[in-house]
Amino acid sequence: MQSNRFVRIGPAYASLGRGWRLLVTAVSAGLLATAPLRAGEESAPAPDVEWAWRGGDAGASQYSRLGDIHAGNVAKLGLAWSWATGEQPLTAHGTSPGMFETTPLMIEGVLYLTTPYNRVIALDAATGRERWSYDPQAWLDGQPPNGTGFVHRGLAAWRDRRTGQLKLLLASRYRLIQLDARSGRPERRFGREGIVNLLEGLPWPVNPKHYTNTSPPVVYRDLVIVGNGVADKLIYRRDPPGDVRAYDLRSGRRVWSFHTVPRPGEAGSESWGRGSNRYTGHVNVWPPMSVDLARGLVYLPVSTPSNDFYGGNRPGENLYADSLVCLDAASGRRRWHRQLVHHGLWDYDPPAAPILARLTRQGREREAVIQLTKQGFVFAFDRVTGEPLWPIEERPVPASDVPGEVVNPTQPAPVGLPVLVPQGASLEEANDLTPALHAQAIEALRKMRVGPLFTPPSVRGTLMRPGVLGGVDWGGGAFDPDTGVLYAKVNDDPALVFPDITDANGSAPEIGPNDAGEASLFLEHRIPLLKPPYAFVDAVDLSRSTMRWQVPFGDNPALRAHPALRGVTLPAALGAVGSAGAIVTAGGLVFVGGGDAAFHALDKHSGAELWRFDTDELRVNATPMTYRSGGRQYVVVAAGGPGPGARLLAFTLDGTATLAPSGPKRGPAVATTGPAASTAPIDARASFERACSQCHALETVLRTPRTAGQWRAQVDAMLAKGAKLSDAEAEAVIDYLAANHAAH
Repeated sequence: MQSNRFVRIGPAYASLGRGWRLLVTAVSAGLLATAPLRAGEESAPAPDVEWAWRGGDAGASQYSRLGDIHAGNVAKLGLAWSWATGEQPLTAHGTSPGMFETTPLMIEGVLYLTTPYNRVIALDAATGRERWSYDPQAWLDGQPPNGTGFVHRGLAAWRDRRTGQLKLLLASRYRLIQLDARSGRPERRFGREGIVNLLEGLPWPVNPKHYTNTSPPVVYRDLVIVGNGVADKLIYRRDPPGDVRAYDLRSGRRVWSFHTVPRPGEAGSESWGRGSNRYTGHVNVWPPMSVDLARGLVYLPVSTPSNDFYGGNRPGENLYADSLVCLDAASGRRRWHRQLVHHGLWDYDPPAAPILARLTRQGREREAVIQLTKQGFVFAFDRVTGEPLWPIEERPVPASDVPGEVVNPTQPAPVGLPVLVPQGASLEEANDLTPALHAQAIEALRKMRVGPLFTPPSVRGTLMRPGVLGGVDWGGGAFDPDTGVLYAKVNDDPALVFPDITDANGSAPEIGPNDAGEASLFLEHRIPLLKPPYAFVDAVDLSRSTMRWQVPFGDNPALRAHPALRGVTLPAALGAVGSAGAIVTAGGLVFVGGGDAAFHALDKHSGAELWRFDTDELRVNATPMTYRSGGRQYVVVAAGGPGPGARLLAFTLDGTATLAPSGPKRGPAVATTGPAASTAPIDARASFERACSQCHALETVLRTPRTAGQWRAQVDAMLAKGAKLSDAEAEAVIDYLAANHAAH
């Protein structure tokens, strides 16, 4: 086993003379401001620097002023310690842990984090030693109905001004839980024995298994403000609504509720035709929110209405869906809103926390709120008034070919800022790595509807680019206040979408065309229909309205090793599709964990990769964080999942720990022919149960029989999401499902 799994890559300034290198290093580390030591004196440890909000601060900047680790020494970064979740599938409850996506908090020398099963863990920030754990037993309600399975992304913290005590806030499925940070025990005075039931006070009864939470709430003074998640595939009359609520942090009493779907008579209700606001759900706030603590404003990235790909039963623009909404944090009163997609049909909801930033625009300093989108747009508004800081124009979009659907004739687009990712699809983007693959890709694309951004879903399937993972996804962006540069990890990953046509009551079949089509976006299981690369990291200079740099990001070993690509010259970085984001530091670094089995540090000025840590089979799909404890800066990221083996990894300069094996090897062994192919028998049923249960309850997968072609498309999609199957195992699973669960 390797003693160290990191790759050292020479710093960008290696060509400078030694004197200049020392000067650059000193400036980056802040050493020039330090008074020299006198003889016999010892330097005191640098003070601790915390990470007290999931996004680094209340405005979700994902920026750290730390520069102990910088471009001149990042090559010395090594693993300091790791911590294993230890979570396993629970067969009695039909559950399995999903991706490990948490971003911890660090407060007073302690890391606080959540696990896929929604457990809360306290670790010593310097050693990783576990102090306590709390299990809300979210698994008792079975596997969540969303396609991601059991995932959770973090906590909020609150300091009681009266007692000085630190409390933690966990939104776990349909419960809001307050914990004492010292002991991990529920705070009994909050709600009922430390728990508020989030189903209480909603406009209609909700199945508790259909109401979820994956993001932390936010805190403003003595209020906690919380949204919720709803699985996209839940499409029925009065499916779970998305009201945003605020609760008193001492008692758990509900203080206000904002109706994301306006009730009859409320402003915005006229944008819902045929009385659809009386029964339409979703329009929820599943990503993190942001708070302007000085002005008392909270910013909500509001999701799409039910359902994602058909709106014939909800004519109109559908406020406040697909909008950035600014509320008075104390009262819940709406201050302003900007709808970013009218009458949403694409699952193009704003996926990430709005970023609060100070910008220089047209010679004026402006207090801005920035919303990144799945479409790859950067929207920026005045934080107080909602005035666009760059013009927004309404652009015509194609019409629908679906009976009963009326597409809004225009959609908003910012003017003057670069687009983060390619938009729209055509035959020109067909995969051309080999002539044979190009012919197959062209044949597949001709069966789909392709066109510009906002081409609506079609009964023959629309190739939507960007897809439902963006562009930008929940990892959001990182803003450097020193340079005015915005960094974002983005996907160039299309989606094939069909309309989930509803009946007169607004309900759709439980298994619709998006779950039962035979078309696949992959050739031979793993080769995408479109050309690489499939992901980038972008740096947008907001002071100059230009793209400073854009670099392909991450790799895909399973694709690179595919037999159909043997002997083909491939790009150095194929691109790793993943939803997580980046952080930027005063040390000149961008740290990214965006979808491949590695953790990366980039030069923030050029995008050059300066350091990379190989995580074996642990896919890194979490946004990192950083802090200083005991005089040392640490960078921490979660890795692993779906399934067992997930770990939290902490790095520091000259770290010497090793990464223990995460478990038995499971893919991406793609060689299925030739002398390297395994001849060992494959247990197809066991392979199916192991791979599919990581994100879904098995009964959900098997509820509707499918043809062999439909099962093949489902397995291809599962592989793209990280299912750990070799190609031989995938073929065996398809044969097993077609033989035992076939549509006749």
